[in-house]
Amino acid sequence: MNAQTQPERRLLYSARGLSKTYSMGEVPVLALRGVDLDLFEGEFVVLLGPSGSGKSTLLNILGGLDTPSAGTLDFDGQPLPFADDAAMTLYRRRMVGFVFQFYNLIPSLTARENVALVTDIAERPMAPDAALALVGLAARLDHFPAQLSGGEQQRVSIARAIAKRPRVLLCDEPTGALDAETGTVVLDVIAQVSAELGTTTAVITHNVVIAAMADRVIHFRDGMVASIEPNLHRVSARELRW
Repeated sequence: MNAQTQPERRLLYSARGLSKTYSMGEVPVLALRGVDLDLFEGEFVVLLGPSGSGKSTLLNILGGLDTPSAGTLDFDGQPLPFADDAAMTLYRRRMVGFVFQFYNLIPSLTARENVALVTDIAERPMAPDAALALVGLAARLDHFPAQLSGGEQQRVSIARAIAKRPRVLLCDEPTGALDAETGTVVLDVIAQVSAELGTTTAVITHNVVIAAMADRVIHFRDGMVASIEPNLHRVSARELRW
């Protein structure tokens, strides 16, 4: 079976010839070079590659945080309306949850209040308490970020991302600031929440070990997809050996 072909899943993203050029002064920098890629509903993919290979640029375009310079990107059979700011705001608000390496929590708000920032603007949110319970923080609702460990803060950021019930969860180095044991807990939470909510989840990492969790592993090099490998023997986060 071709690595791109997954007949049992519904096609969610379809990118064709996706390119992105940035200007560094007078020098153009090609961040993406004609990427063709399909992502399917409910799958868990890991994106691997060195810094500057295009992984984060692709994730930002998928999430509507950046616009492509060329090519097309369809979401659920419809072109993403990059030129329409209002439509893209609705897309980000309703469809996409983001988890980054740094937690971006507001220090003066509790865990519950940080999550409520998203639920206040979401179309069909889950309650902040429920989202925090999903990530194992039911007993830490009223704690401030300074009272939480790094792993707990990252789990709050995951709860914030999934509280709006997104169809897509985009994670850029979610364990990059964590030790191996805490990172394993965070990855386990991401995988469990993704399975429970049925989200399409994409995780960027430099840690090749994490690839063992994925349905498919997408390797990037020089702004291009170098290879896509189906993973026939997925393991849980708890089985990873860093």
